[in-house]
Amino acid sequence: QVQLVESGGGLVQAGGSLRLSCAASGIIFRTNAMRWYRQAPGDQRELVATITSIGITDYADSVKGRFTISRDNAKATVYLQMNSLKPEDTAVYYCNTQKWRADYWGQGTQVTVSS
Repeated sequence: QVQLVESGGGLVQAGGSLRLSCAASGIIFRTNAMRWYRQAPGDQRELVATITSIGITDYADSVKGRFTISRDNAKATVYLQMNSLKPEDTAVYYCNTQKWRADYWGQGTQVTVSS
């Protein structure tokens, strides 16, 4: 059974930093691409960052230069380092992966950036 467990969210002032973690189980982690999505109230869920199994990364334009996705295959964990946070980054952040073409999601972690 695939499980994704996020942690690291919280309340931070604009300009601050947070690091999110997502611990995965039930998959061969080193072979999976991992993604971070976010969803603000009233908005659709949007893709924030992707890291492939070989470490290639991609970012939404809105977070380029501020967020960094990374992975530790030994710990089966993916991270999202978020710097220079803005109020518009406020959202629930979700970890995502796929297995046999099915999507799996974590429970989400709330990030709130105050102005």
